[in-house]
Amino acid sequence: MKMQYLSVLLLMSLLPVANLQASQADHVTATHAWIRLLPANLPASGYVMLQNMGTSTAVLVSAHSTTYASVMLHESTTGSGGMSSMNAVGKLAIPAQGKAELAPAGYHLMLEHASHMIKAGDTVGITLDFADGSQLPVQFLVRPANAADPN
Repeated sequence: MKMQYLSVLLLMSLLPVANLQASQADHVTATHAWIRLLPANLPASGYVMLQNMGTSTAVLVSAHSTTYASVMLHESTTGSGGMSSMNAVGKLAIPAQGKAELAPAGYHLMLEHASHMIKAGDTVGITLDFADGSQLPVQFLVRPANAADPN
């Protein structure tokens, strides 16, 4: 009985350490992942909802895919004069117990140079890379250019 009690205490003392050793990707879930496919080999955009269930911020730093030669994190913004612009972003923080959304007119993945013909209804694997070196593979559903945001 005393040995079981000591074993339980030992396991409980290790739980916080185990949580600290989990990677950022271990705490992040990806839902509603989709790609807006544009005609004539124009760059496509990838969107996804990221939720961080961890106790510290997870930082998305890049993404890659075997289907696209170039995958970049971008942000679209609209200035006070109504002029839209798009810029590359080096990282995106996902707050602890919070969310970050990659959505039309905001953060998104810019996808260029597909290795083969992509069509609506396909799924494309994209791996999200986090600041601690961990990775989260996500399957994105390809939608046509006129598709509405499903969220």
